[in-house]
Amino acid sequence: MQDIDLNKISGPQDFRSMDIPQLRRLAAEVRGTLLEKLSAHGGHIGPNLGMVEAVIALHYVFDTPNDRIVFDVSHQTYPHKMLTGRIQAFADPAHYDDVTGYTNPSESEYDLFSLGHTSSSVALAAGLAKARDLKGGTENVVAVIGDGSLSGGVAFEGLDYGATLGSNFIVVVNDNQMSIAENHGGIYADLRLLRNSNGTAEPNLFRAMGYAYRYVHYGNDLRSLIEMFESVKGIDHPVVVHINTMKGMGLPVAESNKEAFHFSGPFDLKSGAPLHEGNPADEPMDYSDLFATLMLRRMKENPAVVAITAGTPGVLGFTPERRREAGAQFVDVGIAEQAAVDLASGLAKGGARPVAGFVSSFLQRAYDQFSQDIALNRQAATFVVFYGSMFGMNDETHLGFFDIALLSNIPNLRFLAPTCREEFEAMLDWSIRRDDTAGVVVRTPGSVAKSNPAIEILEDYSVARYQIVEQGADVALIGAGAMFDAMQAAAAILKEKGVNATLINPRGLSQLDTAALDSLRDYKILITAEDGIIDGGYGQKVASYLGEAPVKVLNLGLPKEFLNRYSYQELAGRCGLTPQQIAEAALSSCGA
Repeated sequence: MQDIDLNKISGPQDFRSMDIPQLRRLAAEVRGTLLEKLSAHGGHIGPNLGMVEAVIALHYVFDTPNDRIVFDVSHQTYPHKMLTGRIQAFADPAHYDDVTGYTNPSESEYDLFSLGHTSSSVALAAGLAKARDLKGGTENVVAVIGDGSLSGGVAFEGLDYGATLGSNFIVVVNDNQMSIAENHGGIYADLRLLRNSNGTAEPNLFRAMGYAYRYVHYGNDLRSLIEMFESVKGIDHPVVVHINTMKGMGLPVAESNKEAFHFSGPFDLKSGAPLHEGNPADEPMDYSDLFATLMLRRMKENPAVVAITAGTPGVLGFTPERRREAGAQFVDVGIAEQAAVDLASGLAKGGARPVAGFVSSFLQRAYDQFSQDIALNRQAATFVVFYGSMFGMNDETHLGFFDIALLSNIPNLRFLAPTCREEFEAMLDWSIRRDDTAGVVVRTPGSVAKSNPAIEILEDYSVARYQIVEQGADVALIGAGAMFDAMQAAAAILKEKGVNATLINPRGLSQLDTAALDSLRDYKILITAEDGIIDGGYGQKVASYLGEAPVKVLNLGLPKEFLNRYSYQELAGRCGLTPQQIAEAALSSCGA
């Protein structure tokens, strides 16, 4: 049989006339091309391999883009992009970075939203369906959501409302029995019963909520999928189509090790081994590994210490082996950041020592819980932020540099910004052993856990107390967290120019050491640097406090923009955050 030429697929209209054997060859070509790119480039592997047939069937049956499909979190949309005019970004290595890893309306009319956070597709699609009904439209509206995403509160809220629409509303639940790691939550026992009974078991969560329910046991079989989607196309009431798929389908090592191959860097296509340029054993410890190591040590010392994740245990360094070692002292609430924060509040109220870890971009989803259930209720829980800063993930859906402005302005929530490995460890240890009534946020400074012998370690971080690392005159440099290294380098440049700057590590970004700031009032210039947005950030607190003082205050930081796939180096240069630029700004103000 002749292979399908993917380069001739410019949209779904190019394969809607194919028969089942041709569609199966199309699926094989899509999967093979995906594997070539993923093994060379990295990306979301398991979710995309598992959804090849379902994506083909959806576009085959539904009249997209007139019919509307909303893909949850976008981890499964590589095949969708390949079949909607973007094949070059997957077939030609020179164009691998032409598209994002997530749906993006600026790329294609087939992408309805920029989506990189989970659990939102059902509510978004319900909004589309309601708008259609108000306008008298007839198009199908389809939400695609994975079983792991069902643990998110907004997924339940969307399902709850969507069931009341009384019109065409199709929810496709892609059940591959996995989140990023294993699933956690009571809903998954219900899904297991449905799979084991071929969709006939009771209770049935979806029927209980008011949906009609259909089940496809072989969710990677094109004929079964097409027949099912055709049966619900044009339906006049809400329906859930539950499909049982294989995460990592077509790559045996991904099928057998689903957690490791949810997302991966480049890997050997035959063995699945990562393609490291050097020896992995020689790589420096990162903050994920350091955090897990420290937490396991504290757990053994104190059975009340609990680590919490919202579906991202790998980010916290808790591999399956470490999770087994931690036992009941490690809790994964599933993809439910709000529940994770409130669980920490309840644990703290009950006398435990909770420490929850979050990807910076994801903790945005729990702002109300940080404000109400931690800060207002004065619960001494600890939260560790990973991938914050400009040096974290750089997709517009996953930006980590809004966290300082977001959290440091909540009353009774201390925001700590360690500059190095030793300071991170000291702040984490203090936050676990302290006896007070405040939440604490500890923001990891980048990824690699580096040492800095210039940093003084404290026993108590409950009050604002800046460290004067170097004492100078006229010029003061305050470097927050990950930006301290750049300030230290700038101070060295200034010293070579004959200018001795006062170099400060602020330690915390929610409170001001007013005594230290008062000592700088008559300086010529004070420069603050943070790798968060300037608006609402730490530097503006300093500038406001010193507003009537003679000293000129220059705040350096990031713009309030949704940046997309930026270069770290270019962004630093644009924002004046390189050591040379910082030194030049200081020299300019000094007239040197």
